[in-house]
Amino acid sequence: MVTKAYGAYAGDKPLEPIDIERRQPGPNDVQIEIAYCGVCHSDLHQVRSEWGGTIYPCVPGHEIVGHVSAVGSEVTKFKVGDTVGVGCMVDSCQRCISCDDGEEQYCEHGFTGTYNFPTQDAPGHTLGGYSQRIVVRDRFVLKVSHPAEQLAAVAPLLCAGITTYSPLRHWNVGPGKKVGIVGIGGLGHMGIKLAHAMGAHTVAFTTSESKREDAKALGAEGVIVTRNPEEMEAHAGSFDFILNTVAASHDLDAYTRLLKRNGTMTLVGVPEHPHPTPDFSSLIFKRRSIAGSLIGGIAETQEMLDFCAEKGIVADIEMIPVQKIDEAYERMQKSDVRYRFVIDSASLAA
Repeated sequence: MVTKAYGAYAGDKPLEPIDIERRQPGPNDVQIEIAYCGVCHSDLHQVRSEWGGTIYPCVPGHEIVGHVSAVGSEVTKFKVGDTVGVGCMVDSCQRCISCDDGEEQYCEHGFTGTYNFPTQDAPGHTLGGYSQRIVVRDRFVLKVSHPAEQLAAVAPLLCAGITTYSPLRHWNVGPGKKVGIVGIGGLGHMGIKLAHAMGAHTVAFTTSESKREDAKALGAEGVIVTRNPEEMEAHAGSFDFILNTVAASHDLDAYTRLLKRNGTMTLVGVPEHPHPTPDFSSLIFKRRSIAGSLIGGIAETQEMLDFCAEKGIVADIEMIPVQKIDEAYERMQKSDVRYRFVIDSASLAA
């Protein structure tokens, strides 16, 4: 079926209205009318071909919230009218050890991303959530139980939320733990909210004194301005866990020195250029670790959505019509958003 969307035909072209084809729902499919779609920094990287490998036309968007408009004959978990979400994945092999463990994001054969991944559907690659509707295999559709007035702010949970929730859960963040969140942006602001809600003593790291009060408002009990050596040194060897959300290349040693013995710093941002090689003696002599984490599996993403609904957690957003997406990208590059843009999909009909 023909669906209105917004996308780009080349990395140096602005996004523009395009008509795309969505498949008719098969037996295991769910058709979703998209209400809101969050704007992730990876959307910008992909559509501008900054990561390479972009397939055009490119329709970004993997933070999707909407309502079910049709279901396949074998779908039992969803019905027409349900409020649902779709995140970064729309399929995986479902037969490897990672998929068997409910960790589809680490599928041994590679998961199918919500956009820019090969598919049998026209035009041969997946097209994302900057569109009026999407058709997704039922296993990759999530139930949303937040109230209607929060749905726009739920959309970023499908990427920013699960990207931060998964490592916090994996490394057992909770009461009695001192946890640091590096960066107060789309990912970092969710990390602060989630770590605080999990009961950890949450400390935010920022390069800007002006963000100190913002971090406290998000739930941080403490704030460290990283440009102040005395503030950093005062916390040496005191953190159980640090979640580093910064996607730019930077000195990791400044943070590993703050970890306790057996402490871990987990990276969720992928820098354009590699980080400087860390001082391994700082790791070896305190049995510290540097780790990485990639989104979460479908079961864990559902757990995250349910946790956020229970705790009243949503992203801090700025709503935009899709026609302002290039302007939003420019502002994202200047960090001029607190903390996530969300597209009102009703604007696609304009």
